[in-house]
Amino acid sequence: MKKKTQGLVVAAFGRQYEVELADGSVALCYTRGKKSNVACGDRVSVQLNALDQGVIDSIEQRDTLLYRSDAFREKLFAANATQAIIVAAAEPGFSDELVTRCIVAAEQQRMRAVIVLNKTDLADKAAAARAQLAPFRALGYTVVELSAKRNAEALRPLLADQTSVLVGQSGMGKSTLINALLPEVKAATREISEALDSGKHTTTHTRLYRLDANSALIDSPGMQEFGLSHLTRAELEQGFVEFHPYLDKCRFRDCHHDREPDCALRAAVEAGKISTRRLALFHALCASIGK
Repeated sequence: MKKKTQGLVVAAFGRQYEVELADGSVALCYTRGKKSNVACGDRVSVQLNALDQGVIDSIEQRDTLLYRSDAFREKLFAANATQAIIVAAAEPGFSDELVTRCIVAAEQQRMRAVIVLNKTDLADKAAAARAQLAPFRALGYTVVELSAKRNAEALRPLLADQTSVLVGQSGMGKSTLINALLPEVKAATREISEALDSGKHTTTHTRLYRLDANSALIDSPGMQEFGLSHLTRAELEQGFVEFHPYLDKCRFRDCHHDREPDCALRAAVEAGKISTRRLALFHALCASIGK
């Protein structure tokens, strides 16, 4: 006999999902049809076909949805997360543009953005990474410095009473951080590829881990790109918090902040109130989505 119940998606493997049911048990569930827009963290309605299998019938309204997109497809990270933990590291090198893209996506969903600088025990390389993140710290974003293998507990206070999603480039140490905070998990880790100065993907799916009754941590696959094709130019503007005081002060309402006369953003750059690099990043993001 089929039974309908509610549950929480705690792991996403392509079109297969682990759903935690109200009684604490976990069912392996599928979606109807070939396409699926279910994300880890979704609250769903499930039709159980057996004690441990079922079909996801519907998704409850989401509070947030963090995802990336390009012209061809979308990649969902997490639903109903309250903050994005963007992990960078002293080694391998990371992209400040990718960090910016993660922040813009989080801001668009009104999620808190926190940056972790991992592997600070590599003192000779940590200084350069710290300097690379200084502009984000200056904008008011929290930057937590730690070594996941030594003092991951520095992050725990910021995880309290939050549903956090870990995002970042491959090789930044997200899985090691999960292992340190939740030793029982034993997430797979690999050595980074020094020759390529990039990490090897170790997490191939998205999973939610409970830290306590009120806190959860969602691990996501490492990436090298974070497309924002789903955002408008106006939404990109809102993702740069330092732009906010100037957005309604340009002469033209549809100002692209490029060559137009009396552009308030460019004037702020010239006055040293907005960094040249940040305006350049904004233009790069607009160009990448053709807007």
